[in-house]
Amino acid sequence: MILPIVAYGDPVLKKEGEEIDENYEGLKDLINNMFETMYEANGVGLAAPQVGKSIRLFIVDASPFAEEDEEEGGEPDEKAKGLENFKKVFINPIIEEESGNEWGFREGCLSIPNIREEVQRKEKIVITYFDENWEFHEEEYEGYAARVIQHEYDHVDGVLFTDRLSPLKKRLLKKKLTNISKGDVDVDYRMRFPSAKRKK
Repeated sequence: MILPIVAYGDPVLKKEGEEIDENYEGLKDLINNMFETMYEANGVGLAAPQVGKSIRLFIVDASPFAEEDEEEGGEPDEKAKGLENFKKVFINPIIEEESGNEWGFREGCLSIPNIREEVQRKEKIVITYFDENWEFHEEEYEGYAARVIQHEYDHVDGVLFTDRLSPLKKRLLKKKLTNISKGDVDVDYRMRFPSAKRKK
């Protein structure tokens, strides 16, 4: 089932998500619905707060980065290495370590449509988490995989990529962000807008 994606300005996007246990009601359906919702919106990651659930859960499928690489036909991008089948579920994740140089990349977000801005992030991470079968993992990622995980991890901490921009950049985007929260934006997937005027 395709869920509406919560737009910028909704308080759920600014709340720190709560940890869950394996008895969380409807977890399997929620994960399936999140994948369906993400694919419908052409995303590479989706966090539970983006569908209105303030819990520490996110999903990723970063294979489009590898596909883009193949289509361009040039030298393979080192940062896209190993992403061909990079589809994962992260439950109660903890980023234990971030290392390496910071690098910039123009990030977007399904909750903030039509805005892309350069965000600096560390190139490597170590993360612990449970998968959808409640198996525990400790893994290291780098490049685009690390970036997608860092972006979604921010969501379960109540942080948006726009929070990582300079004060000047935030001021320049203020009107666009306000319009998104009102629903005054062209988007081709289902969304829920916090400040949209109710039709009488």
